[in-house]
Amino acid sequence: MKRQLIKHVLTRRDYGATVTVAGWLRSRRESKGGFSFLLLNDGSCLTELQVVADGTLPNYTDELSHLTTGAALSVTGRLVESPGSGQSVEVHATEVTVHGEADPEQYPLQKKRMSFERLRELAHLRPRTNTFGAVARVRNALMAATHQFFQTRDFVCVHTPIITGSDCEGAGDMFAVSTLDPEHPPRGADGCIDYEQDFFARRTFLTVSGQLEGETHACALGRIYTFGPTFRAENSNTRRHLSEFWMVEPEMAFADLSDDADLAEAYIRHLIQHCLEHCHADLTFFNQWVDQGLLARLAALADAPYHRLSYTEAVDRLLSSGEAFEFPVEWGCDLQSEHERYLTEQVFAQPVIVTDFPEAIKPFYMRLNDDGKTVAAMDVLLPHVGEIIGGSQREERLDVLLERMALKGVDPEAYRWYVDLRRFGSVPHAGFGLGFERMVQFCTGMQNIRDVIPFPRTPRHAEF
Repeated sequence: MKRQLIKHVLTRRDYGATVTVAGWLRSRRESKGGFSFLLLNDGSCLTELQVVADGTLPNYTDELSHLTTGAALSVTGRLVESPGSGQSVEVHATEVTVHGEADPEQYPLQKKRMSFERLRELAHLRPRTNTFGAVARVRNALMAATHQFFQTRDFVCVHTPIITGSDCEGAGDMFAVSTLDPEHPPRGADGCIDYEQDFFARRTFLTVSGQLEGETHACALGRIYTFGPTFRAENSNTRRHLSEFWMVEPEMAFADLSDDADLAEAYIRHLIQHCLEHCHADLTFFNQWVDQGLLARLAALADAPYHRLSYTEAVDRLLSSGEAFEFPVEWGCDLQSEHERYLTEQVFAQPVIVTDFPEAIKPFYMRLNDDGKTVAAMDVLLPHVGEIIGGSQREERLDVLLERMALKGVDPEAYRWYVDLRRFGSVPHAGFGLGFERMVQFCTGMQNIRDVIPFPRTPRHAEF
C-alpha cells in the first residue's frame, strides 16, 4: 500500500480503513498488557501519530520491544478512533517494518531539552526535533508564498549568476573564486598575481546580490524577481548575520520609489497572511515555546498600515526623543538596529518605511534626488527586527550615473554592460532586496539567524 503522510492521516475519520505510514520513532512506551505505544513522526507536521503495536506481531519480541528513539519504521494498520485525549485517531498495527535502528548510547536526540547552540553542532539531525522541523515547514511556506506573490503579479523569475565579477554593494566583502594554486600562483612581470591565467581570465567572486544582473531583464521583460543564495565575507559574529544567505530581489521597469514601497508593503503582508493561514500549528508551537508574543504580533501586522517618512524626518524624531542610544544619531549616519526598532516600536508602533537617504552612505546605482544630497532609497522596518527590506529607484540617467560612479570610485568600463542599459532605451526602474532568513526569523520568533537556515555559514564555521 502507498505510504500516506501523517498530517493527512490525522485528519481522517474513516475508521476501520487500512493505512500505511512511515517515519522516525519519537518514543516507545510498553504496556503491561503485552503491547507498545509507538509515537511516530514523519516531518509532515508537528504532531506525532500514535501506533499501537500488539505483542502478537511476529517481530514484536525480537525487534519492536527493543525499539528506541530515532529508529525508522514503516507501519501498516487499521485506523481507529483514539480513546486518549491527546489525539483523535491512532493506528493499530498489523505490520511494522524496522528500516534502521538508533543506538540509544550514541543517538544524541533523546527525549530531553537541548540548547540551540548544541543543536547547531548536530545540524544534520536537528530537523528531527520539533523546533527545527517547524522552522523548515515555515521556511517552505514562505518560499511558496514568495513565488505565489510574484507569479500572480506577472513577474518573471530570473536566475542570476552566483559567480560574478561585479561588486553590487561596493563594500568589497566578497568571497573570491579561483582555480589558481594558492601556494604558487602565476605572477606577471610586476610581481602581482596574473589572473589572466585563472579559470575566467579575471578576478571573480561569489555574488553579494543579483540586483545588477536582474536589472538587465527588468529592462527587457518589465517585471522580474530573483530568489537565490548570496554571500558576504563580513567577519560578523552576531545573531543577525550569515556569510551565506538567500535573497529575494524583485525589479520593475517603469516604476519609481513609491511603486517600490507599495510592492514591498504588499509582499510582506502577503507573507505574513500566508504563514498565519498555512502554518497555524507550527506558529502556535513557536508562540508557546520560543516567543510568547509571536501570534499576536503576526496577527497585528497581517493588515497593519505602514508609516512612511523621510530619513531626515526619522533622524529628527530620534534626536528629539531624549533617548541615550548606544550609537549616536546625526544626519548622515547609517541607522542602526536600535534606531530602527525605536521608530517602529516606540514612535509609531507600526511598520515604517524610511526614504531618501544621504547619497554619501548609499551605492552608486541609486537615483540622485533633485536636492543633490539624497537618493531615492528606502528601508522597510518591522517591529522587533528592524530593517527587513532595502531598496531604491535606480539611476536611469546616463550622465548622472557616470558622475556617481566617478564619485564612488567605480570603473565604468568594469560595468560597461550595466551602463549600456542607460544608453539603449533607458527607463525609470526600481527594486528591492529582502533577506529571506530575517523574514523566517520574524515569522518564527527564533532569536538567532543561524537557526533558520539548514546549514549556517558564519566566520570559522563551514561544517556539514
